[in-house]
Amino acid sequence: MPTSLIRNAAWAVVWDAAAGRHAYARGVDIRLEGGKVAAIAPHDPAAPPPAGTEVIPGEALLVLPGLVDVHTHPTTEPGLRGVREDHGVPEQQMSGLFERAQSLRLDEAGREAAQRLAYAELLSGGVTSVVDLSAPHRGWLGVMRESGMRVWAGPGYASAQWGMTAPQTVTWTWTEGAGRAGFQRAQALMDEAEADPSGRLSGIVFPAQIDTVEEALLRDSIALAEATGRPFTTHIAQAVVEVREMITRHGMTPIQWAASIGLLTPRSILGHAIFLDEHPSIGWHGARDLALMAEHGVAVAHCPSPFARYGEHLKDFGRYARRGVRMAMGTDCAPHNLIEEMRLAILLARNAGRDLAGADTAMVFQAATVGGAEALGRPDLGRLVVGAAADLALVDLTHPLMNPPRDPLRSLVFHAADRAVRQVIVAGETVLRDGKPTRLDVSEAAGILAESQARMLRDAAGLDYRGRDGDAIAPLSLGMLA
Repeated sequence: MPTSLIRNAAWAVVWDAAAGRHAYARGVDIRLEGGKVAAIAPHDPAAPPPAGTEVIPGEALLVLPGLVDVHTHPTTEPGLRGVREDHGVPEQQMSGLFERAQSLRLDEAGREAAQRLAYAELLSGGVTSVVDLSAPHRGWLGVMRESGMRVWAGPGYASAQWGMTAPQTVTWTWTEGAGRAGFQRAQALMDEAEADPSGRLSGIVFPAQIDTVEEALLRDSIALAEATGRPFTTHIAQAVVEVREMITRHGMTPIQWAASIGLLTPRSILGHAIFLDEHPSIGWHGARDLALMAEHGVAVAHCPSPFARYGEHLKDFGRYARRGVRMAMGTDCAPHNLIEEMRLAILLARNAGRDLAGADTAMVFQAATVGGAEALGRPDLGRLVVGAAADLALVDLTHPLMNPPRDPLRSLVFHAADRAVRQVIVAGETVLRDGKPTRLDVSEAAGILAESQARMLRDAAGLDYRGRDGDAIAPLSLGMLA
C-alpha cells in the first residue's frame, strides 16, 4: 500500500472523539500509511514531504471519511431504471413492490451488469463501504473484489415468494426446504467472501423479509450472526401489506413479533422500519415499536427515496434518533447516490415533523458515516481519525456548485452531491479518480443491462398474474406520437 500525503487540505471533516461527533479542520496534512490514517496535523509549509510519498495537493479539497451504505440491491435496481419511478399499486397503498417482484426478473447477465453500474455509481458518490443484499449470481463476489470497495455480502434467502391474484390481494407461496437450502448456500458464500485475499469482503446474515422466512429459520439466522460476529439484517415494516399480514398471523406488529423471537439485538440492522404501529398508514392501537427498537439497540437502514415515490416517509428521522434509535443510511434503489439520500432524508424529516430541527446536515452525515460503521461493527470506518482505515472521499471545492464554500458539507449535501466528488480512496488505494473507477470495468455493462431489461419486460407476460408485459405494467411516462 502506498504512503500518501494530502497536503494542506483546505477543509477536512475529522472525528472529535471527546465530543463523539464530526468537526471541521482547516489547513491540515493527512498522512495515509499501511492502509490507515497515520497522522493528521496542521500544515507546515516548511516541512517537505518524506521521500517516496505520493503527494495529493489539498488546497482545493474537502476531505471526508468514506460514506457507509448499509442497504443496497445493486444486482437488480439499475435494471428497473425507467420502470419503477412512477410505478405503484393504489390498492396496496401505492407500493409497487409486490407487483414488480412477481413479474420483473433480470437474467444473470443483467444482474452482473447492474451490479457493475451500481458499484460505479456508489463510488462516484463517495461510498467506500457498502452492504450488497442480493440473490447471488456466479460473478457476484468477483465484482465486489474488482471494485476495491469494502463490501458486506448479504446473500438473501427466503422460504416464501410473493404473488398476486388481484390488485388488492398479495399471496405468500411457501416452498418446503427452500429457506433452509438458501441459508446453507448463504453461509458458504459468506465464508468465501471473508476468506478473500483482498481483506475487503465480509458477510452479513440476510433472511430476506420478515414475512417470507419462517420463525425457526429466523431464530437460526440471528444465532448464526451472534456465533460468527456478523451483522444481521432483514426487511421489516417496509410495507403496509406486510404489516397487516404479520398482524393477521401473530396478533402483533412485525417489530413486536421480531422482538418476541429475539431478532432485535445491537447487531441487527432493520431494513426501512418505516411502518411502525403509530404510523398514520397503520393506525394500530398503542405505540410500542419505537421504544422496542431503542431498548434493544437496533440500527435502522434509512432509505428515503423508494418510499417518497409512493407518497410515504419515515416519521421521522430526528424523532427516531431522539428516542435512542441508532440511524444509518442506505440507497435501496437506483440511483445509488447516498449524498442525495442524505438531502432527501433531511427534507422529509422536516416536513414530517413540521420542524426545521427534524434533521440537519450534521445528523444525517453522522448516520451515513459513523452510524453505518457502528451498525456493521466497524468503529474504524466512517471517521477521519488517526488509526482509522484510510477510506476517504476527496471533494473538489472549485466545482461551481460547491461555491461559495462557506460550509462545504452543506454545499455538498444540498447542492453538488456526486458531481463534486473527485477521488475516492479505500485502504489507502485510489479506487475512483476524476469520477471514474480505477479498477472496476463498466465498459460493456450499460449495453448488457439494456438488453437484459428488454428481455425482462418482454418475459413479464409469462409471470404476471394478469399476463401483462412490462410495458403494460409500467407504461412510458409519455405516449408515443401517432
